[in-house]
Amino acid sequence: MRRRRRPINNYVYYNKKKLDIEPIIEKRYKIVAIIICILMTVLIVGLAYVQIYRNTYYTNKLAELTQNIIEGDSAPRGRIYDRNGNLLVDNVGVNTIIYKKKTGITSNEEITMAYKVAELIDVDYSNLNNYDLRYFWMKNHPTESTNKIKGSEWKKLEERKLTASDIESLKLERITDEELAQYNELDREAAYIYYLMNHGYSYAEKVIKSEDVTDEEYALIASNLSQLPGFNTKVNWERSYPYGSTFKSILGSVSTSESGLPAELKDYYLAIGYDLTDRVGTSYIEKQYETLLRGTKNKYEVLDTGEYKLLEEGTRGNDIVLTIDINLQEAVEQILTEELLATKNEPYTDYFDSSFVVITNPNTGEVLAMAGKQVVLEDGEYKVYDYTPGVINVSVTPGSAIKGASHIVGYNTGALKIGEVRNDACVKIAATPLKCSFSIHGNINDLEALKYSSNTYQFHTAMKVGGATYRYDEPLVIDETAFDTYRNIFAEFGLGVKTEIDLPNESIGVQGVSRVSGLLLDFAIGQYDNYTPIQLSQYIGTIANGGYRMKPYLLKEVYAPSKEGLQDLIYSTTPVVLNKLNTDDIYLNRVKEGFKMVLAPGGTGSGYISTEYKPAGKTGTAQSFLDTDGDHKVDTETITANLVAYAPYDNPEVAFTVLSPNIAPGYVEYNQMTKVNSRISQKVSQKYFEIYR
Repeated sequence: MRRRRRPINNYVYYNKKKLDIEPIIEKRYKIVAIIICILMTVLIVGLAYVQIYRNTYYTNKLAELTQNIIEGDSAPRGRIYDRNGNLLVDNVGVNTIIYKKKTGITSNEEITMAYKVAELIDVDYSNLNNYDLRYFWMKNHPTESTNKIKGSEWKKLEERKLTASDIESLKLERITDEELAQYNELDREAAYIYYLMNHGYSYAEKVIKSEDVTDEEYALIASNLSQLPGFNTKVNWERSYPYGSTFKSILGSVSTSESGLPAELKDYYLAIGYDLTDRVGTSYIEKQYETLLRGTKNKYEVLDTGEYKLLEEGTRGNDIVLTIDINLQEAVEQILTEELLATKNEPYTDYFDSSFVVITNPNTGEVLAMAGKQVVLEDGEYKVYDYTPGVINVSVTPGSAIKGASHIVGYNTGALKIGEVRNDACVKIAATPLKCSFSIHGNINDLEALKYSSNTYQFHTAMKVGGATYRYDEPLVIDETAFDTYRNIFAEFGLGVKTEIDLPNESIGVQGVSRVSGLLLDFAIGQYDNYTPIQLSQYIGTIANGGYRMKPYLLKEVYAPSKEGLQDLIYSTTPVVLNKLNTDDIYLNRVKEGFKMVLAPGGTGSGYISTEYKPAGKTGTAQSFLDTDGDHKVDTETITANLVAYAPYDNPEVAFTVLSPNIAPGYVEYNQMTKVNSRISQKVSQKYFEIYR
């Protein structure tokens, strides 16, 4: 039986469905419309905000992005003063003639301009070398130069058997001396000017003349600029030194306009916003405080007309004040110069050539004066040159000057007792010469050991520190860690480590590498490791102030630039304690008591500093060695004389370090040696107290 299908009204069904979705679609249209309205409202509000409320801001921003802004020449650097406000380094304007290659300028045009400039100014062409003269001739005689190349050589160039550089080299080689001899003085001046125009980066500004540019030369170039595209005149700046050469080496130097950034630091300076042609400090104070001394340059907008509009005026760099007293510094340098020249007239001074002085405030670390001088024989006459950088990088054998630190090693380790009496007899170790004090004093205590500078007293301390048992003329076995014990305690005084003075290139001295037992005894009397003058200065300052190792420093204050001088203080240096001696006050006071005896009548330093100033300190007469033939091996024994001292001993205000290496050959008797170190110490200390009392 067939099943009857149920009829379906498709029309009604689909029509009903259609009628049901219309409200949904309509609702969605409304939602979309609302969203569009909201978006349009946001857009309108945003446009209103940008075009009306923030119109000025975005107009200026657009101007910044489309502006062609350039910087002017390097700004003058900050001035440098001494602690009393005396001007040490200033800037002075210098007339300068410059050249910057313009686009499209040919070699022929540059040669023509070089001749024109040579007619307008005088140029010292003594630095023009033969190669540059030949190169100028080649550029100035292109046809003749081309004719010097053979046809076969041109063919080899086509065949790539020769390069264009090879062809140029052949041209230069074949320029004859006769052809060059035809060049007169004007030609050679032009050749040198052409060299200056093309030396270095092609896009960089070249200095054609900056020394002794007369007003007439300056005016002649300025009035002929239309005929000399790329040439210009400007007033540059140079550093000036009101006190001449005094302390000049430590004040440092600045790169020239021609040299710009030092090659080894180029990437560093470029990364922090410098230009290749910027002038920067290249040594010592100028280098150390480059970021403070650097000025800010003028900023200009290049207008469509090609003219410049000043946007921001540059300023001189910050002014800095040093801890140095330039009057004291000047006196110290004069004393050193006079004493070195006088000493070279004394016998047995063949190897003596330098002395150093450092004067500090031991309570703060301020360096009041630091100087080094070196005497050299030139053309049969002795001349004195500055050697002040040696204060931080020349190593000197300290000798007995460090016995204060050696005493502390003994006290701290129990190898030395306060008041301990020992016999000052010579020490004999198997297979080695006798090791003795300068003179024998019998039974002495720890204070007398310092007063008379006993070596054997220190030898016995060192042997105890090293756990050795001493027997006359028998081998000595010492625990090698004793070297570390000494060096670690010495480092607390600043010996064998950087003092952290605010100057670049400080040395840590010279440290011995062998640990043979006998060398520990030498170490204890200052005959092994060597130290710089500034390290010995920090050492005596640490004793003077009660055990605080102060960071030595030269920068006292920083001021914003001002026409009225030092007005707006930006920064003032706070003294820095690097460490405190790890010892009991009773031990340090014992050393200080011994140091008083050293400079009192009867002590080894008697007469070095007048007793009216209540001095305390330690002398050191050291066995030192020289390499006299330049083979990097010491071959000559000498004697070095040193003094470290402070005053007054009951309230130290000043510390003196006076070092004179190689004052005599090692074979000379004590009474035959020059007393140059004593004389310098007397005069320097006297000058200090004349100024400060």
